[in-house]
Amino acid sequence: MILSPEILTIYILDFLFFVFGLIALYLSVKIYLKYDKNSSDPLQYSLERQSYLATTIIKYIFIVKVPLFLFFIFTLDKLSNVLSGAMCGAGVLDATDYGTMLITLKVLNIYLFAFWLVLNTEDVKNEKQPYIKMKFALFIVLFALFLSEILIEFYTFYNFEIDKLVSCCGTLYSSTSDSIVSSLFSIDNNILVSVFYANFALITFAYVFKSKYVYAISNLIFIIVSIISMIMFFGTYIYELPSHHCPFCYLQSDYYYVGYLIYALLFIGTFNGLIVLFKDKFFKLSFISNLLFVLLVSGYVVVYYLKNGVFL
Repeated sequence: MILSPEILTIYILDFLFFVFGLIALYLSVKIYLKYDKNSSDPLQYSLERQSYLATTIIKYIFIVKVPLFLFFIFTLDKLSNVLSGAMCGAGVLDATDYGTMLITLKVLNIYLFAFWLVLNTEDVKNEKQPYIKMKFALFIVLFALFLSEILIEFYTFYNFEIDKLVSCCGTLYSSTSDSIVSSLFSIDNNILVSVFYANFALITFAYVFKSKYVYAISNLIFIIVSIISMIMFFGTYIYELPSHHCPFCYLQSDYYYVGYLIYALLFIGTFNGLIVLFKDKFFKLSFISNLLFVLLVSGYVVVYYLKNGVFL
């Protein structure tokens, strides 16, 4: 077990999230089961007041959770200096059996919490609050995922062993790895890149013609295609090494922390692309973010070619 100041900070915040989350869960269940917008019973007015408290707690959790996710990535990088064999956060996550599940849950929860905030915003704008039961039902599901994240995070940090040799990212993200990543190396890069740009072309088409459903679905697919493309193709041009496929190393200072910008643009673009189903005003922000993401990662390929006259 490693108990660094960073891990201790995460433990404390997780505990606070759990306590406040339990309060919000209790109120959410109560509101979901008993709220009736057509009733004038005094209980309904009490539930409406309680809904404001629950909403405030959930918003607080999300507002703190976003920077905490960045702090989590920072903590993984610091721990890579402690664990033998780890070169970045990838090796740290691989130190336990649940590291990959943890990072996946964290990303999923950020998307879902952000969606909850949008749903809540649309709900409070309308004095009839048409989504009040829906948003609290969603939080009940969210709390289960959030609690799973907290428990897995505690297990992951608790089971770190300083004297245990872990794999570096060069081993994890290679064709010889025994993980699911190794199967990605069977994909031809030409096909992968074609799918990437075709996917963005579909996003552009849907944006121009304001086709909400096509735009949302193409953005959902774009999340997966982009992550795979970053690992298999674009990341190698950031590193300027054909054998380096790690999606974590370009979050470090050696690469000017460009990974944070890359992932932020991808999140803003795809998340807002999903919620255009609710509000058309998110079309522009989504498309601009996706466009900047594509231009940024493509720029590394162009710059490398101009410098060296060949592709990797």
